[in-house]
Amino acid sequence: MPEGPSIVILREQTEQFVGQRVERVGGNSRLDLSRLEGARVRSIRSYGKQYLIEFEAFSLRVHFLLFGSYRVDERKENSTPRVSLGFPNGELNLYACSVRFLDQPLDVLYDWRTDVMSDLWDPALARKKLRAQPHMLACDALLDQDVFAGSGNIIKNEVLFRIRVHPLSRIGALSPRKLTELVEQVRVYSFGFLEWKKAFVLKQHWLAHTKTTCPRCHIPLIKAHLGKTNRRSFFCERCQKRYGGDDPTEPTPPTDATE
Repeated sequence: MPEGPSIVILREQTEQFVGQRVERVGGNSRLDLSRLEGARVRSIRSYGKQYLIEFEAFSLRVHFLLFGSYRVDERKENSTPRVSLGFPNGELNLYACSVRFLDQPLDVLYDWRTDVMSDLWDPALARKKLRAQPHMLACDALLDQDVFAGSGNIIKNEVLFRIRVHPLSRIGALSPRKLTELVEQVRVYSFGFLEWKKAFVLKQHWLAHTKTTCPRCHIPLIKAHLGKTNRRSFFCERCQKRYGGDDPTEPTPPTDATE
C-alpha cells in the first residue's frame, strides 16, 4: 500500500495536467467515467494515502489499496486500467485502485492539518488526539489516518525503532517529551522517505522494517502482527522500551524471531 510520500511523488509527476482538459476517458471502473470527458483539471492534490484530481465541479479520489499502481505517459502490458485519462500533453493510467467522485469541495472534506506531508500539518493537534486515546497502542497510533494521514507500516516500524519505543506501548504511558518525539519523528521520517524514494534508495535506509537483526543490539529482531490493525511489526525487545503494563483484557499476539 503506497504511503503518503509515494502519493506526493505521484502528485508531483502529474502536475503537468493541471489546467488541461480531459480529451479521452477509459478504464474498467463501474463509475460513470463519461463525467470526466471535457473536464478541466483545477488542481492535483494529495491527502495522506489519497490522490486527488480536482476538477471545476467535482473531484476524483483515488486510493491504491494494497496492490494499486499507476503509469504516467505509458501503460502496463496486458493490464486494463481502472481509469485512463488522456490529456493534450500526456496520459495517466490508474490500476487496481479504488476510485470515487467527490462532489463537495476538498477543503470541506479534508482537514489538511492531519496530513503529515502537508504544509498545514499541526503537530499540536496530533498530540491532542493521541492524549485523548491513552489506551491506544503505539503500533495502532502510527497507522491512525485521523491522526497521521499518510503514515503506513514502513513509517510505523521505522519511527518506533528510531525513537526506541516498543510497538505495544500505551500512548498514555509515554512522557510528554516522548510523545512529542513520536509526533515529530513521523513527519521527519516521512520527508526522509520522500527523498530516499525519489533517489531509489529507500530500502537502504530501513533499520527495522523487514530486517532480521537489530543494528544497535545485534540480536534477532522480533516480527509479529500486532494491535487492532494486525499489521506486521519489526522491533527489538532489548532497545525498544515498552511503556505501560499489559492489558489483561486484551491478549498480546504471539511474537517470533524473524527467520
